[in-house]
Amino acid sequence: MFDLGPAADEMTRLVTAVSDEQLAARTPCSEWTVADLLAHVHQFATVFTDNARKAPTCPPDSLHDDWRAAIPEQLSELADAWRQDSAWHGRVSAGGVDMAAADNAIVCIEELTMHGWDLAQATGQHVVVDDAWLDQVDVFFELFGERPFGPSLPAPDGATRLHRTLMRTGRDPSWTPAP
Repeated sequence: MFDLGPAADEMTRLVTAVSDEQLAARTPCSEWTVADLLAHVHQFATVFTDNARKAPTCPPDSLHDDWRAAIPEQLSELADAWRQDSAWHGRVSAGGVDMAAADNAIVCIEELTMHGWDLAQATGQHVVVDDAWLDQVDVFFELFGERPFGPSLPAPDGATRLHRTLMRTGRDPSWTPAP
């Protein structure tokens, strides 16, 4: 067990700093705008919260008008739900993949960490990533390999741990939004 709260709090900080003017901006996720990424964050936060509670899930399918309140609220619920011992037991499904609940928490921290970086890059923010989160993302790679992301990029000598992890997912740490 580990606490998803700090990663959820960091995502909340990033989400609440997004301006309306940034919603149409590109992201490192090549086919998504910032609005699309925010919708995805709301979706996965809902699914992971429901999985922790062993409840049926019906995630939102688009960015709601009240996203500035709804996403932070959902992220708070996610952190609280995973603080319950029962969240870590049993089997759940995410993205059509059946898995142990504890493995689902690993997927959740990977999503929070990588998409937190995506959102920060797309909106000119700085993301704070704890090494403990990256430890869990390493476990994600042990469980699922590189295949969820496609080809990785080679990490240069001297790359930070976060940059090496990003490159394992095929992300370019030097990505910036087009002017």
